Amino acid sequence: MMIFTETALKGAYIIEPEKYEDERGYFARVFCENEFESHGFKLNMVQSNIGFSHKKGTIRGLHYQVYPYAEVKLIRCIKGSIFDVIIDLRPDSSTYKQWFGIELNSKNSQMLLVPENFAHGYQSLADNTEVFYQVSQFYASDAERGVRWDDPVFNIQWPKMIHPIISDKDKSWPDFLS
Repeated sequence: MMIFTETALKGAYIIEPEKYEDERGYFARVFCENEFESHGFKLNMVQSNIGFSHKKGTIRGLHYQVYPYAEVKLIRCIKGSIFDVIIDLRPDSSTYKQWFGIELNSKNSQMLLVPENFAHGYQSLADNTEVFYQVSQFYASDAERGVRWDDPVFNIQWPKMIHPIISDKDKSWPDFLS
């Protein structure tokens, strides 16, 4: 079983695996097609990815893919800790241009389900952080888009950083225009 809790952004969920513990440790389910379907998600996860950040303060994203390659993502931090951020980019949504952030780490085992047409990115909160995520569409470079981490339209409140580490590509996304 998994516990689904909807975030303030409609359609985005925090998912907590229900742990079955004994003297050996624990066992938990982190994906079940039937459980996702019972919450309205017919998912076909086609790709799994790992992101590794050497240094605390590294920001990756914020990325998304446009139609016909819009993707659902299921994010879990398996080592270290991240501040995971999503932005609702669905113009017809009541939460359009709003963002949500949550700490995911190897201790809380929580996951974030990111719907289609949401930008996604994260900041590592510890050195040597590893993130595992599944996506519902194959990567298509011509469909990739991004939102700059410090775009004033969204005013994301990242954890305090002295010198964030960001790729040139992620620094160069233009201001978001609606």
